[in-house]
Amino acid sequence: MQALRWHGARDLRLEEVPEPPQPAPHEAVVEVSWCGVCGTDLHEFLEGPHMIRTGPHPLTGARPPLALGHELSGTVVALGAQAPDIAVGDRVVADPCWRCGVCFWCTRGEYHLCPKGGSVGLASPGAFAERVTVPLAGLTRLPDNVDDEMAALAEPLAVGLHAVTRAGVRPGDNVLVLGGGPIGVAVVLAARMAGVAGLYVSEPLAGRRDLLSNLGVTEAFDPRETDVRREVFLRTGRIGPDVVVDATGVPGLAAQAVTTVRRGGRVVLAGVGHGSVEFDLGQLVFYERAVLGTLGYNFDIPRVIRLMSTGRLDASALVTGRFALSAGAGVFEDLVADRARHLKVLLTPKGL
Repeated sequence: MQALRWHGARDLRLEEVPEPPQPAPHEAVVEVSWCGVCGTDLHEFLEGPHMIRTGPHPLTGARPPLALGHELSGTVVALGAQAPDIAVGDRVVADPCWRCGVCFWCTRGEYHLCPKGGSVGLASPGAFAERVTVPLAGLTRLPDNVDDEMAALAEPLAVGLHAVTRAGVRPGDNVLVLGGGPIGVAVVLAARMAGVAGLYVSEPLAGRRDLLSNLGVTEAFDPRETDVRREVFLRTGRIGPDVVVDATGVPGLAAQAVTTVRRGGRVVLAGVGHGSVEFDLGQLVFYERAVLGTLGYNFDIPRVIRLMSTGRLDASALVTGRFALSAGAGVFEDLVADRARHLKVLLTPKGL
Protein backbone atom coordinates (compact mmCIF):
# COMPACT_ATOMS: atom_id res chain seq x y z
CA MET A 1 0.00 0.00 0.00
CA GLN A 2 1.02 3.64 -0.25
CA ALA A 3 2.01 5.71 2.79
CA LEU A 4 3.36 9.23 3.27
CA ARG A 5 6.28 8.60 5.61
CA TRP A 6 8.41 10.91 7.74
CA HIS A 7 12.14 10.21 7.40
CA GLY A 8 13.35 13.43 9.02
CA ALA A 9 12.85 17.19 8.99
CA ARG A 10 11.63 18.37 5.55
CA ASP A 11 11.78 14.77 4.33
CA LEU A 12 8.35 13.24 3.57
CA ARG A 13 8.19 10.44 1.01
CA LEU A 14 5.24 8.71 -0.63
CA GLU A 15 6.34 5.08 -0.54
CA GLU A 16 5.13 1.54 -1.08
CA VAL A 17 5.05 -0.20 2.30
CA PRO A 18 3.69 -3.54 3.53
CA GLU A 19 0.06 -3.84 4.58
CA PRO A 20 -0.52 -3.65 8.35
CA PRO A 21 -0.13 -7.07 9.98
CA GLN A 22 -3.02 -8.97 11.56
CA PRO A 23 -4.00 -6.84 14.55
CA ALA A 24 -3.15 -7.84 18.11
CA PRO A 25 -6.07 -8.27 20.57
CA HIS A 26 -5.97 -4.58 21.53
CA GLU A 27 -5.75 -3.35 17.92
CA ALA A 28 -7.84 -2.85 14.79
CA VAL A 29 -6.98 -2.07 11.18
CA VAL A 30 -8.88 0.73 9.48
CA GLU A 31 -9.07 1.57 5.79
CA VAL A 32 -8.55 5.34 5.78
CA SER A 33 -11.13 7.65 4.25
CA TRP A 34 -9.78 11.03 5.38
CA CYS A 35 -6.98 12.25 7.63
CA GLY A 36 -6.39 15.83 8.73
CA VAL A 37 -3.05 17.60 8.79
CA CYS A 38 -2.36 18.69 12.38
CA GLY A 39 -0.05 21.41 13.62
CA THR A 40 1.93 18.64 15.31
CA ASP A 41 2.46 17.01 11.91
CA LEU A 42 3.72 20.33 10.54
CA HIS A 43 6.14 20.78 13.44
CA GLU A 44 7.55 17.29 12.93
CA PHE A 45 7.90 17.98 9.22
CA LEU A 46 9.50 21.36 9.68
CA GLU A 47 11.93 20.73 12.52
CA GLY A 48 11.33 17.27 14.03
CA PRO A 49 11.77 15.01 15.73
CA HIS A 50 9.84 16.43 18.67
CA MET A 51 7.25 13.82 19.64
CA ILE A 52 8.61 11.17 17.28
CA ARG A 53 11.25 9.00 18.96
CA THR A 54 14.35 8.18 16.99
CA GLY A 55 14.59 4.78 18.72
CA PRO A 56 11.89 2.16 19.24
CA HIS A 57 8.84 3.45 21.06
CA PRO A 58 8.59 1.74 24.49
CA LEU A 59 4.98 0.68 23.97
CA THR A 60 4.63 0.06 20.23
CA GLY A 61 8.22 -0.70 19.25
CA ALA A 62 7.82 1.52 16.17
CA ARG A 63 10.59 3.79 14.96
CA PRO A 64 11.10 6.07 11.94
CA PRO A 65 10.52 6.14 9.12
CA LEU A 66 6.79 6.11 9.75
CA ALA A 67 3.66 7.66 8.29
CA LEU A 68 2.32 10.75 10.03
CA GLY A 69 -1.40 11.39 10.57
CA HIS A 70 -3.73 10.84 13.52
CA GLU A 71 -6.95 12.77 12.70
CA LEU A 72 -8.65 9.94 10.86
CA SER A 73 -11.91 8.42 9.77
CA GLY A 74 -12.39 5.19 7.83
CA THR A 75 -13.81 1.68 7.72
CA VAL A 76 -12.82 -1.26 9.92
CA VAL A 77 -11.21 -4.06 7.89
CA ALA A 78 -9.82 -6.23 10.73
CA LEU A 79 -10.32 -6.60 14.48
CA GLY A 80 -7.87 -8.15 16.92
CA ALA A 81 -10.69 -9.14 19.27
CA GLN A 82 -14.45 -8.90 19.49
CA ALA A 83 -15.74 -5.48 20.46
CA PRO A 84 -19.27 -4.82 21.76
CA ASP A 85 -20.12 -1.94 19.42
CA ILE A 86 -17.67 -2.39 16.52
CA ALA A 87 -17.67 -4.85 13.62
CA VAL A 88 -15.71 -5.28 10.41
CA GLY A 89 -17.28 -3.01 7.82
CA ASP A 90 -18.30 -0.28 10.29
CA ARG A 91 -17.45 3.32 9.53
CA VAL A 92 -15.47 4.68 12.46
CA VAL A 93 -13.44 7.50 13.87
CA ALA A 94 -10.39 6.66 15.98
CA ASP A 95 -9.05 8.02 19.22
CA PRO A 96 -5.36 7.55 18.30
CA CYS A 97 -3.96 7.35 21.85
CA TRP A 98 -1.97 4.22 22.57
CA ARG A 99 -2.10 3.29 26.24
CA CYS A 100 -0.63 0.49 28.36
CA GLY A 101 -3.90 -0.18 30.20
CA VAL A 102 -2.27 -1.16 33.51
CA CYS A 103 -0.52 1.92 34.91
CA PHE A 104 -1.88 4.21 37.63
CA TRP A 105 -3.30 6.65 35.06
CA CYS A 106 -4.81 4.08 32.71
CA THR A 107 -6.61 2.31 35.55
CA ARG A 108 -8.12 5.67 36.57
CA GLY A 109 -9.40 6.27 33.05
CA GLU A 110 -6.74 8.90 32.38
CA TYR A 111 -5.29 6.97 29.45
CA HIS A 112 -4.12 10.16 27.72
CA LEU A 113 -1.59 10.61 30.55
CA CYS A 114 -0.11 7.10 30.29
CA PRO A 115 3.69 7.43 30.76
CA LYS A 116 4.30 4.86 28.04
CA GLY A 117 1.59 6.21 25.77
CA GLY A 118 1.81 7.88 22.42
CA SER A 119 -0.23 8.60 19.34
CA VAL A 120 -0.83 6.89 16.05
CA GLY A 121 1.27 8.77 13.52
CA LEU A 122 3.94 9.62 16.09
CA ALA A 123 4.44 6.46 18.14
CA SER A 124 3.29 4.09 15.37
CA PRO A 125 2.65 4.28 11.61
CA GLY A 126 -0.10 6.82 10.99
CA ALA A 127 -3.10 7.43 8.80
CA PHE A 128 -1.43 9.20 5.89
CA ALA A 129 -1.71 5.78 4.32
CA GLU A 130 -4.29 3.50 2.76
CA ARG A 131 -4.69 1.47 5.95
CA VAL A 132 -3.60 2.00 9.53
CA THR A 133 -3.42 0.07 12.81
CA VAL A 134 -5.19 1.85 15.67
CA PRO A 135 -6.17 1.13 19.30
CA LEU A 136 -9.32 -0.98 19.36
CA ALA A 137 -10.47 0.77 22.55
CA GLY A 138 -10.40 4.11 20.74
CA LEU A 139 -12.90 3.30 17.97
CA THR A 140 -16.27 5.04 17.78
CA ARG A 141 -18.83 3.84 15.25
CA LEU A 142 -20.22 6.65 13.10
CA PRO A 143 -23.96 7.27 12.86
CA ASP A 144 -25.39 7.46 9.36
CA ASN A 145 -25.81 11.25 9.48
CA VAL A 146 -22.12 11.95 10.17
CA ASP A 147 -20.06 11.55 7.01
CA ASP A 148 -16.43 10.47 6.86
CA GLU A 149 -15.10 13.92 6.04
CA MET A 150 -16.69 15.61 9.05
CA ALA A 151 -15.73 12.66 11.26
CA ALA A 152 -12.06 13.32 10.47
CA LEU A 153 -12.49 16.62 12.34
CA ALA A 154 -13.57 14.86 15.54
CA GLU A 155 -10.01 14.56 16.89
CA PRO A 156 -9.09 18.29 16.78
CA LEU A 157 -12.60 19.22 17.92
CA ALA A 158 -12.13 16.91 20.91
CA VAL A 159 -9.00 18.87 21.86
CA GLY A 160 -11.11 22.03 22.05
CA LEU A 161 -13.91 20.29 23.94
CA HIS A 162 -11.45 18.84 26.46
CA ALA A 163 -9.86 22.26 27.03
CA VAL A 164 -13.23 23.89 27.66
CA THR A 165 -14.20 21.06 30.00
CA ARG A 166 -10.90 21.44 31.90
CA ALA A 167 -11.56 25.18 32.16
CA GLY A 168 -14.94 24.57 33.76
CA VAL A 169 -16.61 27.00 31.36
CA ARG A 170 -20.16 27.72 32.50
CA PRO A 171 -23.18 29.43 30.93
CA GLY A 172 -22.76 33.19 31.20
CA ASP A 173 -18.96 33.12 31.35
CA ASN A 174 -16.75 35.44 29.33
CA VAL A 175 -13.99 33.58 27.49
CA LEU A 176 -10.91 34.84 25.65
CA VAL A 177 -9.14 32.52 23.21
CA LEU A 178 -5.57 33.31 22.17
CA GLY A 179 -5.04 32.01 18.64
CA GLY A 180 -7.57 31.34 15.88
CA GLY A 181 -5.99 28.27 14.28
CA PRO A 182 -7.70 24.86 14.22
CA ILE A 183 -7.45 24.33 17.98
CA GLY A 184 -8.53 27.89 18.71
CA VAL A 185 -11.58 27.43 16.48
CA ALA A 186 -12.32 24.11 18.20
CA VAL A 187 -12.22 25.91 21.56
CA VAL A 188 -14.55 28.61 20.20
CA LEU A 189 -17.09 26.03 19.02
CA ALA A 190 -16.99 24.18 22.35
CA ALA A 191 -17.27 27.38 24.38
CA ARG A 192 -20.22 28.53 22.29
CA MET A 193 -22.02 25.25 23.00
CA ALA A 194 -21.32 25.78 26.71
CA GLY A 195 -23.46 28.92 26.63
CA VAL A 196 -20.88 31.65 27.18
CA ALA A 197 -22.02 35.27 27.33
CA GLY A 198 -18.95 36.76 25.69
CA LEU A 199 -16.52 35.02 23.36
CA TYR A 200 -13.40 36.93 22.31
CA VAL A 201 -10.45 35.85 20.17
CA SER A 202 -6.99 37.29 19.60
CA GLU A 203 -5.73 36.35 16.12
CA PRO A 204 -3.34 38.27 13.82
CA LEU A 205 -4.53 36.77 10.50
CA ALA A 206 -7.44 38.70 8.95
CA GLY A 207 -8.89 35.68 7.13
CA ARG A 208 -9.13 33.73 10.35
CA ARG A 209 -10.72 36.67 12.15
CA ASP A 210 -13.37 36.84 9.42
CA LEU A 211 -14.10 33.11 9.82
CA LEU A 212 -14.37 33.46 13.58
CA SER A 213 -16.82 36.33 13.22
CA ASN A 214 -19.03 34.04 11.15
CA LEU A 215 -18.86 31.42 13.91
CA GLY A 216 -20.56 33.67 16.45
CA VAL A 217 -17.54 35.20 18.17
CA THR A 218 -18.41 38.39 20.05
CA GLU A 219 -15.29 40.10 18.76
CA ALA A 220 -12.02 39.06 17.11
CA PHE A 221 -9.01 41.32 17.69
CA ASP A 222 -5.76 41.79 15.83
CA PRO A 223 -3.14 41.71 18.65
CA ARG A 224 -0.68 43.63 16.47
CA GLU A 225 -2.99 46.66 16.47
CA THR A 226 -5.04 46.28 19.65
CA ASP A 227 -4.31 45.97 23.35
CA VAL A 228 -6.42 42.83 23.70
CA ARG A 229 -6.13 42.70 27.47
CA ARG A 230 -7.49 46.23 27.84
CA GLU A 231 -10.29 45.83 25.30
CA VAL A 232 -11.62 42.59 26.83
CA PHE A 233 -11.33 44.14 30.30
CA LEU A 234 -13.51 47.07 29.19
CA ARG A 235 -16.05 44.82 27.43
CA THR A 236 -16.52 42.70 30.54
CA GLY A 237 -17.46 45.54 32.88
CA ARG A 238 -13.87 46.17 33.97
CA ILE A 239 -13.66 42.65 35.39
CA GLY A 240 -11.81 40.62 32.75
CA PRO A 241 -12.59 37.23 31.21
CA ASP A 242 -13.53 34.32 33.44
CA VAL A 243 -11.40 32.01 31.32
CA VAL A 244 -8.45 32.54 28.98
CA VAL A 245 -7.46 29.64 26.73
CA ASP A 246 -4.08 29.82 25.01
CA ALA A 247 -4.29 27.79 21.79
CA THR A 248 -0.89 28.86 20.46
CA GLY A 249 1.79 27.33 22.69
CA VAL A 250 3.76 30.60 22.53
CA PRO A 251 5.43 31.05 25.96
CA GLY A 252 4.96 34.82 26.03
CA LEU A 253 1.23 34.49 25.46
CA ALA A 254 0.92 32.08 28.38
CA ALA A 255 2.40 34.76 30.64
CA GLN A 256 0.06 37.34 29.13
CA ALA A 257 -2.93 35.09 29.78
CA VAL A 258 -2.17 35.08 33.52
CA THR A 259 -2.35 38.89 33.74
CA THR A 260 -5.43 39.04 31.51
CA VAL A 261 -7.82 36.63 33.24
CA ARG A 262 -10.02 38.10 35.99
CA ARG A 263 -9.35 37.71 39.70
CA GLY A 264 -10.38 34.17 40.57
CA GLY A 265 -10.31 33.20 36.89
CA ARG A 266 -8.81 30.24 35.07
CA VAL A 267 -6.09 30.02 32.42
CA VAL A 268 -5.92 26.87 30.30
CA LEU A 269 -2.86 26.15 28.17
CA ALA A 270 -4.02 24.10 25.17
CA GLY A 271 -1.27 24.85 22.67
CA VAL A 272 1.70 22.51 22.45
CA GLY A 273 4.69 24.76 23.06
CA HIS A 274 8.33 24.61 24.01
CA GLY A 275 10.36 26.82 26.29
CA SER A 276 10.02 28.49 29.67
CA VAL A 277 7.44 30.98 30.92
CA GLU A 278 8.13 33.73 33.44
CA PHE A 279 5.45 35.51 35.44
CA ASP A 280 5.06 37.15 38.83
CA LEU A 281 3.85 34.60 41.40
CA GLY A 282 1.85 37.38 42.99
CA GLN A 283 -0.31 37.50 39.89
CA LEU A 284 -1.47 34.00 40.81
CA VAL A 285 -1.50 34.04 44.60
CA PHE A 286 -2.89 37.50 45.39
CA TYR A 287 -5.63 37.20 42.75
CA GLU A 288 -6.30 33.47 43.21
CA ARG A 289 -5.91 32.70 39.53
CA ALA A 290 -5.50 29.11 38.35
CA VAL A 291 -3.32 27.84 35.51
CA LEU A 292 -4.11 24.43 34.00
CA GLY A 293 -2.47 22.38 31.31
CA THR A 294 -4.68 20.35 28.98
CA LEU A 295 -3.50 17.44 26.87
CA GLY A 296 -5.49 16.16 23.91
CA TYR A 297 -8.69 14.44 24.96
CA ASN A 298 -10.03 11.89 27.38
CA PHE A 299 -13.18 10.10 26.13
CA ASP A 300 -14.06 13.34 24.31
CA ILE A 301 -14.18 12.03 20.73
CA PRO A 302 -17.44 10.08 21.26
CA ARG A 303 -18.92 13.28 22.74
CA VAL A 304 -17.97 15.18 19.58
CA ILE A 305 -19.60 12.57 17.36
CA ARG A 306 -22.82 12.74 19.39
CA LEU A 307 -22.84 16.53 19.10
CA MET A 308 -22.33 16.27 15.33
CA SER A 309 -25.09 13.68 15.04
CA THR A 310 -27.63 15.85 16.87
CA GLY A 311 -26.77 18.90 14.77
CA ARG A 312 -25.42 20.94 17.67
CA LEU A 313 -21.89 20.96 16.25
CA ASP A 314 -21.24 22.02 12.65
CA ALA A 315 -17.52 22.21 11.93
CA SER A 316 -17.67 22.30 8.14
CA ALA A 317 -16.20 25.82 8.07
CA LEU A 318 -12.88 24.45 9.34
CA VAL A 319 -12.10 22.53 6.14
CA THR A 320 -10.31 24.77 3.65
CA GLY A 321 -8.50 22.17 1.55
CA ARG A 322 -8.94 18.58 0.36
CA PHE A 323 -6.12 16.77 -1.42
CA ALA A 324 -5.14 13.29 -2.54
CA LEU A 325 -2.57 11.50 -0.38
CA SER A 326 -0.28 11.38 -3.42
CA ALA A 327 0.00 15.19 -3.26
CA GLY A 328 0.80 15.14 0.46
CA ALA A 329 4.48 16.10 0.37
CA GLY A 330 3.70 19.17 -1.73
CA VAL A 331 0.78 20.06 0.55
CA PHE A 332 3.10 20.09 3.56
CA GLU A 333 5.56 22.36 1.73
CA ASP A 334 2.72 24.73 0.80
CA LEU A 335 1.38 24.82 4.35
CA VAL A 336 4.80 25.66 5.76
CA ALA A 337 5.33 28.36 3.13
CA ASP A 338 1.94 30.01 3.71
CA ARG A 339 0.23 29.08 6.96
CA ALA A 340 -2.44 31.74 6.44
CA ARG A 341 -3.78 30.02 3.35
CA HIS A 342 -5.53 27.14 5.09
CA LEU A 343 -7.19 26.35 8.41
CA LYS A 344 -7.71 22.57 8.17
CA VAL A 345 -6.49 20.42 5.29
CA LEU A 346 -7.65 16.84 4.76
CA LEU A 347 -5.85 14.13 2.80
CA THR A 348 -7.44 11.03 1.31
CA PRO A 349 -5.83 7.90 -0.17
CA LYS A 350 -9.01 7.22 -2.15
CA GLY A 351 -8.48 9.93 -4.75
CA LEU A 352 -10.62 12.97 -5.51
